Amino acid sequence: MKNLSKLLPTLNKKLVIPVVSVMMLFAFVAYVTFEATESAVEVTANGEKQTVNTHAETVADLMQELEINVGEHDALSHKTTELITNDMEIVYEKAKEIVLTVDGDATTYYTTEDTVATFLKDENITVEKHDELSVDASKTIEDGLDITLEKASKVTLNDGGEEKEVWTTTATVEDLLSSQSITLNELDRIEPKETERVTDEMTVTITRVEKVTEVVEEKTDYATVKKNDQSLKKGTEQVVKSGEKGLIEKEYEVTLENGEEVDRELISENVKKESKDRVVAVGTKVIQNTATNTVSRGDSKTKKTLYMHATAYNWDCRTCSGSGRTATGYNLKENPNGVIAVDPNVIPLGTKVYVEGYGYAVARDTGGNIKGNRIDVHLPSLAAAMRYGWKRVKVEILE
Repeated sequence: MKNLSKLLPTLNKKLVIPVVSVMMLFAFVAYVTFEATESAVEVTANGEKQTVNTHAETVADLMQELEINVGEHDALSHKTTELITNDMEIVYEKAKEIVLTVDGDATTYYTTEDTVATFLKDENITVEKHDELSVDASKTIEDGLDITLEKASKVTLNDGGEEKEVWTTTATVEDLLSSQSITLNELDRIEPKETERVTDEMTVTITRVEKVTEVVEEKTDYATVKKNDQSLKKGTEQVVKSGEKGLIEKEYEVTLENGEEVDRELISENVKKESKDRVVAVGTKVIQNTATNTVSRGDSKTKKTLYMHATAYNWDCRTCSGSGRTATGYNLKENPNGVIAVDPNVIPLGTKVYVEGYGYAVARDTGGNIKGNRIDVHLPSLAAAMRYGWKRVKVEILE
């Protein structure tokens, strides 16, 4: 027993050494195996590059290991389910939020582009020459960036008849006028209204309205006053006093649109010189011819006597042509006396007549209202014609 007791410690020592050796071998093998399964991966996150030694099986595992939360809009070079391999290169870019407002309409975007220019290109948003961008296109994009884009509209601007084309990013017609340094006066008109929103290919028309005062002087015709004179042979006339034209000053308010007169309103009249009547003595002395039943009119004889309605006119009347010529071409301006207008079916043109209260005359004219048993005697002035009125007269048809 004593020998056995001495042998056991020695045996225990011999058994412990092999067990420890085995455990160390297993640990070494495990370490070697662990190290052998480690992968070296190059990860570039938001522009920062690093080499990572990892035992992660998938890209998702590696992102979790690196505490990178891959969002919906973020950019990742590999699928999250892809297995990790040695010397793999993974690129991750976190998306930045941008609010882009185009002509007042705001839209939120998420992008991994570096600059505003590349972002707009990526989104197929074109910035034309006349458009206005609130930031420089070369600006580096930061999370939360606000960008405003105002698209330019081509507008035809007609200001008082002068037309030009302009490009504008203004919202309303009023803003457009302000940007072009155009001021509307009180009477001016504009189409469309200033509150109207500007649209592409719109036409804006400004009518410049102006009211001015104009003073003119006009001559007024004198009237011809006829007075019966028993000392003169009936049918003869003699000027007793020459007439003189008057002068009247008239003040008008004239409305101009784009420099052209469109309306004229009489404001006041001032008589500067009164006209003086022309006085004519009319013979009333009748010479009876006892040798015959025919009434003598100089060398002419009465062939027929008519009683007709008579009115008077002057070549310068409102409805006349103003030429001073009768229907037969006779010049009334130079020869205002002794002419009547007739219905040719009753009194043929060219017929010599004697009109009671008017004298000798020739039927040289016609008129639209002269029909049937009616005549129109021509008087030297419009005023005299207006005073003549309406009369029933005896008309003698002469040879």
